[in-house]
Amino acid sequence: MSASEFTDSVILITGATGSLGRRFIERALNELGPRSVIVYSRDELKQFELRQHFGHDPRLRWVIGDIRDRERLCQTMHGVDFVVHAAALKQVDTAEMNAFEYVRTNVIGSQNVIDAAVAAGVRKVVALSTDKASSPVNLYGASKLCADKLFTSANLDPHNQGTAFCVVRYGNVLGSRGSVVPFFRRLAAEGQSLPITDKRMTRFWITLDQAVGFIVDSFALMQGSELFVPRIPSMRVVDLVEAVAPGAPTHEVGLRPGEKLHEEMISTVDAVRTFQRGERYVMLPQCGVRDEDLTGPGRLPDGFCYRSDTNEQWLSVEEIQRLIA
Repeated sequence: MSASEFTDSVILITGATGSLGRRFIERALNELGPRSVIVYSRDELKQFELRQHFGHDPRLRWVIGDIRDRERLCQTMHGVDFVVHAAALKQVDTAEMNAFEYVRTNVIGSQNVIDAAVAAGVRKVVALSTDKASSPVNLYGASKLCADKLFTSANLDPHNQGTAFCVVRYGNVLGSRGSVVPFFRRLAAEGQSLPITDKRMTRFWITLDQAVGFIVDSFALMQGSELFVPRIPSMRVVDLVEAVAPGAPTHEVGLRPGEKLHEEMISTVDAVRTFQRGERYVMLPQCGVRDEDLTGPGRLPDGFCYRSDTNEQWLSVEEIQRLIA
C-alpha cells in the first residue's frame, strides 16, 4: 500500500506498546501520513513510557483496553480505517501452565477484534501470527492457529459488509522485547556459560524493520482471507551464540515444555494451497476457494514444506553480527 492510501486515515494497533507496535508507529508517523494512530493496550506504564518516547505527538491517541473486552473494542473501533492486530500472549512454556488464559486472549480476544472491526466497518485488518502456528505442538501455537483460522474465515461471514481480513506469519524478530540477544550479552559480560536449548536447533529470523515493511505491504496486496509468509533466512542457534559472544562457553539445557527443535511456517498440507509471489508466499484459505484457484504459476510443488532446518537461505555468523550490531 502506498503512503497516499494511508493519508488522513485512522490506524488502530492492538498490543501497540510491544516492540513491533512501537516500530510500526514510528513508520506510520514518519512515512504513512495518517490522521491519527490509536495505541490500544492494557498496560498503562508501557503507554506512559511510549508517550515519553514519541514526545506527546498529537496524532497519537492512547486507549487503555484489553482485547478480551469486546465492548471496549467496539467503542474504540468507531471511525477506524485500518487495524494491525498484534496483541497476544506469547511465551511458550507459560502457555502450557496457563492454557485457558491463552485461549481467552489469543482466541476469544481475536474474535472480539473481528466482531468490533465488522461492526465499525473497518476497511482492512492485518493480524500477526507466528511460525509456531504451523503444525503446532504447544498451546501457544495452537491458540494462534485458531486465531489464524478465525481471521481468514471472517471474510466469509454473511454479517461482514466489506471488512477485509488477512494474516501475516513470520519467525523470531531480531530486536524485539523477547529476543535472546540481550540475555546472551549479559551472561557473556559476566563470564558465564551461555545456555543453549539444543545445538541442533534452528530458527527463522526477521528484523523489526522487515516485519513492519511486510505488514505495510500486506495491506496493499490483500484481498481477504490470505495468509502471507515472507521468504526469510534461517540461523543456527550455535551461530547466534558465536555472533553474540565469540568463543564463550555454552551448555545444553534441553527443550522447554512445548518447544520445537526446528520451526515451520508452511506445512506440506498447507503447501497445496500456497503460491510463491516474489519474496513472499501466499496461502489461500481452505473454504471459499475454487479448484481453478489452486493452479497456475507459482504454486508450490507437492511435498513442499517451509522449515527452518531445510530452508534455502541461511545467515552466517558474520551476517548475524552485522544485524545485531
